[in-house]
Amino acid sequence: MLRIVLLRPGSTDFDEQGRIQGTLDVPLNPKGAHQVARSVGELSSVELDAVYASPCHAAQQTASALAADHDLRVKVIDKLQNLDQGLWHGKLIEELKKNQPRVYKQWQENPQTLCPPQGEPFAHAQLRVQQALEKLLHKHRSGVIALVAPEPIASLIRSTLTHREIGDLWKAECECGDWETISIGPQAVSSSY
Repeated sequence: MLRIVLLRPGSTDFDEQGRIQGTLDVPLNPKGAHQVARSVGELSSVELDAVYASPCHAAQQTASALAADHDLRVKVIDKLQNLDQGLWHGKLIEELKKNQPRVYKQWQENPQTLCPPQGEPFAHAQLRVQQALEKLLHKHRSGVIALVAPEPIASLIRSTLTHREIGDLWKAECECGDWETISIGPQAVSSSY
């Protein structure tokens, strides 16, 4: 059995301001660095075989701290780049909620049916995540690996691995520095997308 520690990067200034980050490359802020230190401490007794990260700066900073604590190197997986939020990049979530309440609600309740203006269709991101996870699960059949990814791509990873609903992506945006462990049995990721 394989266990995956899914870790969200610590917070950035955009997270603190309630802004949509998407593929913008924003580094950790001091609060984020503290969150990462806390998570690394909580995971210090876990015997990790590998640490993987999304290509964004905050994810790589978070993964580097975790990897250093375990004498490992970070492997960046480009297919786990965050969802391209197009014209939503940098906008306040509250601004979108106020100015486009139907779009906000649709993203909250059924994000698979929505593509941010000039952004990436959700189905494309699902396919990318599935392909990356299939490769990882082929390489690691047992042990423990860490996977560091920002929201909303972390929710896509969780949904793909657990075969559960994606959940509220607006709420997930606030889960900086949190982690969870997902146990994976054989045939965990199917080619159903």
